[in-house]
Amino acid sequence: MPTLTRVSTTDMEVTSIRLERSLKEKLKALAGDRGYQALIRDILWQYVEQGPAEGTVQIQPDDICASFGAVAERDQVCALTGNPILAHAPMRLGLTAQGRLVPLSVE
Repeated sequence: MPTLTRVSTTDMEVTSIRLERSLKEKLKALAGDRGYQALIRDILWQYVEQGPAEGTVQIQPDDICASFGAVAERDQVCALTGNPILAHAPMRLGLTAQGRLVPLSVE
């Protein structure tokens, strides 16, 4: 993921954020020479530009090309209805036209 330069760092506001030490170390390792703060900015910009995270209601039934049965390994949210899918409950995985797998409730 290349660093997306939007403004110079002198035009940025200083913001404090608390991160778990292990998360910060993993971010540093992933970022390599460009620095973990640039990586965090890229991640945040990508999130803002792509919209809500997967798992929120954002797709329509017509977006699903195929689906198959599965079991939730952790709590999920149905991508169509927004209803919760509890860990270890039966669910479906839907394949979207964009090639994403999204959680679907059995109903």
